Amino acid sequence: LTQGLVWNWGYRYVGIMQVILTIILVISLPVWKKHEAMKTQLEEGKEEIHSEPLTLAQTLAIPGAKAAALVFFFYCAVEQTAGLWVASFLTMSRGIAPEAAAAFAGRFFVGLTIGRGLSGFVTMKFNDTQMVRLGQGMILVGIAVLCLPLGQMVSLIGLILIGFGCAPIFPCCIHATPARFGEERSQKIIGLQMASAYVGVLSMPPLFGLVGTTFGMWILPLYLLVSLVLMVCAHEKLLKIS
Repeated sequence: LTQGLVWNWGYRYVGIMQVILTIILVISLPVWKKHEAMKTQLEEGKEEIHSEPLTLAQTLAIPGAKAAALVFFFYCAVEQTAGLWVASFLTMSRGIAPEAAAAFAGRFFVGLTIGRGLSGFVTMKFNDTQMVRLGQGMILVGIAVLCLPLGQMVSLIGLILIGFGCAPIFPCCIHATPARFGEERSQKIIGLQMASAYVGVLSMPPLFGLVGTTFGMWILPLYLLVSLVLMVCAHEKLLKIS
């Protein structure tokens, strides 16, 4: 935009990058075949793990599967609702200029990206459950800070904390799945978790749009808090079952 290009070019650049990535993936297909051949040779003589095909109903019947799916649903409710609506919240509820509010929303994703990178090192000290609880605690602190009417910088700190808190939850929950459900069921459970995550992305931010239009954008922190509490309840139930 600063170079005088129209907004459509943003989508064109992203499209070009995705086409390049697709070409690289297609070219790399032979490498995957070589990797599978090497893996087969290395695993000769070892007991092979067979994964029985399960229907959706059978997958949901596995103890803890529903709780695992709900964790991802409400996690995505927090992350995507915060990322998509916080600029509107800052503008309409806090009176921050649209340009500054948009920049602050970008800081949320900066916090998420940096936090996800740092969490890879922190996992050397903490296990998956501890990382998830740490992230949930940081989200709670971030929501509390976001509620404080103490100016733009305080709101920015709250957003960054929410982003940092979101960072370890998704990868650590995925990483813990084989240990909780067994390797033979892990692919089905991870598929269920990803599906639930996308349903959360699809439904919860639009739902807040209806809620915010009805009651006002000031309700965003409360909406995030309710989603966080439901995520915590689902995660703790999953730990008890598994």
